[in-house]
Amino acid sequence: MKKILIIFISCLVFSAGLSAQRYAVIDSKYILEKLPEYKAAQEKLDQFSAQWQQEIDQKSAALDKMYKDYDAEKVMLSDDLKKKREDQLFNADKDLKDLQRKRFGYEGDIFKKRQELIKPIQDRVYNAVQKLAVSKLYDFILDKSEGITVIFADPKLDKSDDVLRELGVK
Repeated sequence: MKKILIIFISCLVFSAGLSAQRYAVIDSKYILEKLPEYKAAQEKLDQFSAQWQQEIDQKSAALDKMYKDYDAEKVMLSDDLKKKREDQLFNADKDLKDLQRKRFGYEGDIFKKRQELIKPIQDRVYNAVQKLAVSKLYDFILDKSEGITVIFADPKLDKSDDVLRELGVK
């Protein structure tokens, strides 16, 4: 009976050793913030965003003025002129909403600019992480920034600096 128990425990320990998985933790946000080209791309994206927001703000101010003027003149306008001005206000409001959607909506100009400027940098980081995982034989690499929540990560498992070295930074 002792022999069977010793064999069973040995098999259990051996199989646990075989199934052990190697993993590492990175912080992709930290990595991206250390890349000069990411900072430059983010600044360009912020400039486009500010420029487009200014354009929307100007159109919004013009629309507000149109509404105030209409409210002030409404009592003096004939029914035909009221209808015409209301149509102008409706069209201007629709144009403003269309512009907001075009610039900042789903797959709008800001999304396209982000894809153009930042996606290639993110792809480089992903490729460096993949290369690190293959060379160091990691089974899993977890990203502790934003998307995946890591409650605790031992600092010695953080391989963000290794990825930066792979990218030629640091």
